Amino acid sequence: MDGVRLSDQTLQRLRAVFPVELQGDAAALLVQECGTNLPFHQNANSEDLERIRFAALKLSRGTIDGLCEAIQVAQNDWRDLLVDADFAEDVDAHKQWVP
Repeated sequence: MDGVRLSDQTLQRLRAVFPVELQGDAAALLVQECGTNLPFHQNANSEDLERIRFAALKLSRGTIDGLCEAIQVAQNDWRDLLVDADFAEDVDAHKQWVP
């Protein structure tokens, strides 16, 4: 996979949200579509992207379609995704989310 790898914390949450048979596809989507291609994240590392990737996972409802929808929101304006996931007001709120 090209792109910024998933952090250990992102992988942990991905495994909690998605069934085993969808985890590979979900991981690939996050790496390829929800990374340094996002506005103002060109030089981000895996930890820098956690807040946005956690939000996408939270809003995905454990489905690939849900994840694609969340990623699309992030690609348009990732701040909207953070608001939708209740991660906007506290920069550490995503760290408290454990599915």
